[in-house]
Amino acid sequence: MALTSGRGRPASGGSATISDVAGAAGVSRQTVSNVLNAPHRVRPGTRERVERVIAELGYHPNRVARSLRASSPGMVGYRIQPVATESVAGIHDRFLHALSEAGEAGDHHVLLFTAPDGQGESERCAHLWRTGAVSGVVLYDLAPHDPRPTQLAAAGVPFAAFGRTASGADRYSWVDVDNAAGTAAAVEHLVGAGHRRIGFLGWPEGSSVGDARARGWLAAMDSHGLLAASHRLDVRGPDTVSSGTRLMTELLDRPEPPTAVVAATDTLGVGAFQAVRDHGLRPGRDVALVGFDDTPAADALGLSSLRQPIEAVGRLVMAGLFHCIASGGVAVSSRLLEPELIVRVSSAAG
Repeated sequence: MALTSGRGRPASGGSATISDVAGAAGVSRQTVSNVLNAPHRVRPGTRERVERVIAELGYHPNRVARSLRASSPGMVGYRIQPVATESVAGIHDRFLHALSEAGEAGDHHVLLFTAPDGQGESERCAHLWRTGAVSGVVLYDLAPHDPRPTQLAAAGVPFAAFGRTASGADRYSWVDVDNAAGTAAAVEHLVGAGHRRIGFLGWPEGSSVGDARARGWLAAMDSHGLLAASHRLDVRGPDTVSSGTRLMTELLDRPEPPTAVVAATDTLGVGAFQAVRDHGLRPGRDVALVGFDDTPAADALGLSSLRQPIEAVGRLVMAGLFHCIASGGVAVSSRLLEPELIVRVSSAAG
């Protein structure tokens, strides 16, 4: 199905949406909604202008879908993605569970669906909303220049996101974890234990989460004047256990290896843990390690890690979505939460 091409006019072959009307009339979507449902709230001149644009664009509110949403149990759309290979992460599952619990508390249930990519997800969300199958949708894992928020807003779909884009985040509701603060806290912990050569295992550049975690490590190291001491100890690779082992092996084989390492994920941290042992060293004694996400694997290995407040994220995302739905898709809210460092034996010894 066709999504709108932006503000003003519908994309070729597509029907006009409330966002198209708002853009062409120079008003908010809430004002258009008021013209349709509570015209007494709108000044006569504005109302006449909006009504004229509605007629010009041939906009017809989907009253069948509206009736279905009003008469059936509330549903929230969410695209489920397969677990990556060689990953120990459980964040996606924890978030889905938290989201489902928060939805049920608000008399809504999560409707899972699949899509081949982000474009397919946007089209599927628009279809589910227009047919009355869902009251709104939740986005997950936003990239820095992710087009999905713009696409859903243009289609008039109420949504909230876990994560945010590099720009335009002031135009939609989101909840995020301060990933940079997390890795910075890990560095502070390791500096406090006496470490100076502190390495970083991260993802290749280009992801919101990975780049933020790298910035946190870099900023904390710079604040302590340790970048020179940790020269070239920033290594990147895919988020897999084998990649973590390979990257950590590369660091340990250098003439001046790190005495401590911050990993961008527990998946990389588990791989680093294995590499330390393969070198005959003891995690926490010979080399300190800190991961990110506080997965069951980290707990089992005694790997220190940053714990994301996923349950709170789920509640706040759902609350933001409910607010967006109630306002006709125009409410905007944002929350940035800090992760908590869970210290275990992998970094407890000074």
